[in-house]
Amino acid sequence: MGNLIKAEFRKTLSLKTWWVLLIPLVLVAFWLTFAWGSLTNDFADFLGGKDARQVSDMIGLDPNKIPVGLLALAHGVNIAQLVPALFGVFALAGEYRSKTITTTFLTAPNRISALTAKMLTYAAWGAIYGLVSFGVSAVAVMTSVDSGRWPSTGQWLAALGGTVLAAVLVTLFGIGFGAVLRSVPLAVVLLVVWFLILENVLVIAFWAWGDVRILGGILPNGTANGIVGGIAADAFGFNSLDLPSSVDSGSQLVLQLTASAPGVLSWWASALIFFAWTMVFFGLGWAGNQRRDIT
Repeated sequence: MGNLIKAEFRKTLSLKTWWVLLIPLVLVAFWLTFAWGSLTNDFADFLGGKDARQVSDMIGLDPNKIPVGLLALAHGVNIAQLVPALFGVFALAGEYRSKTITTTFLTAPNRISALTAKMLTYAAWGAIYGLVSFGVSAVAVMTSVDSGRWPSTGQWLAALGGTVLAAVLVTLFGIGFGAVLRSVPLAVVLLVVWFLILENVLVIAFWAWGDVRILGGILPNGTANGIVGGIAADAFGFNSLDLPSSVDSGSQLVLQLTASAPGVLSWWASALIFFAWTMVFFGLGWAGNQRRDIT
């Protein structure tokens, strides 16, 4: 297994994909965090007087001292985590496109060993992407938000752990998604369109139309975002499990959108649900690749 993992690392390092994708990761994580940090630096004005008072009453903090930097960081890393998901797509779908999957399977004792090595290798890459994303976003927070509104030490650490966990899971999700479709262009287009457009439209449309707030807490993009976004929402006390009934539907949407996680239940619930989504696609891809012809 050790030799298979070394071979996977050599394979990924021999290609440009890993560092080419780091460029948009850094740009997106930094500038989205910086822009959101600048926007939310005056938290009371951003949310409006009524909602700010509700938040301060719920969590016992002066709105001017709430660490809005945590909200900015959640926005930056949540959008940037699409990059490791795309990186994961290339793991198997890319090998089918380049025809290297034949060598990969023939040089391993069996397909299970080859796929396990690939899973472990790309999980490590996902952690690396998560660390880079968090580091860049943290710098953006410190340059755009007043120091009194930075996250506490515990919140920094929680956000770091959440970012790395989310990046690992979305990378594995990408592997499974690409393995099921076996087409890099199709998988990339569908992944980007679903994560950035379709699911967000569905969540907001159903929220307004039928008050179905649960969609954001169970669909793939919402639960992936809900890991770090849920940490921010938990810190502010406005995840769906904590919000009092006095907060109306519109205010709840605004509050949770500030954490980049509308409909979020809690960070741990989001992590468990997205893990289930990851295992569904990874399992389908794993099962499919046990039987596919590689010639």
